[in-house]
Amino acid sequence: MRIIAGEYGGRRLKAVPGMKTRPTTDKVKEAIFNMIGPYFDGGESLDLFAGSGGLSIEAVSRGVAQATLIDRQYLAIKTIKANIDVTKEPQKFKVIKADARNALTKLAQRKEKFAYVFLDPPYKRQKIYEIIQCLADLQLLEKGALIICETDQEAALPQAIDGFELYKRADYGITEITIYRYRGE
Repeated sequence: MRIIAGEYGGRRLKAVPGMKTRPTTDKVKEAIFNMIGPYFDGGESLDLFAGSGGLSIEAVSRGVAQATLIDRQYLAIKTIKANIDVTKEPQKFKVIKADARNALTKLAQRKEKFAYVFLDPPYKRQKIYEIIQCLADLQLLEKGALIICETDQEAALPQAIDGFELYKRADYGITEITIYRYRGE
């Protein structure tokens, strides 16, 4: 695993040890950023099931100003922190060890807003539709925010979600990328 492009391009990242985390492949990561960027001029990102932190680190490398990474596993948090060290700019990252639902509530209390949200939950426990609704209900999204969902083919995410439009969708083997844009209504 590596950072593909941008300020930190080419630097190597560690994977979370064990079988509980499934890292996004470099091929899929590159495809995601070609769909949403490939480069950014600021904004904040949220990664709710951060795993190794690779998506958020890639986003900051490509110009996102600040990334918030959330995971509930100790080994994931340890790996995220080690991978952030590779950037030599830890001030651009916030790492929170928490369950996704609890973390969203805390972020809403702090009145945080995000332009990009990465959702790559464990395939067996996908609740993406509910999480997207929660993000909108808690007012955590900027108008026009992109929600980038990485799922398996069985997730069958809907074409339409209230308040969101389908931005792009693509398949990469067993992985499906679905991106919604928040209309901000």
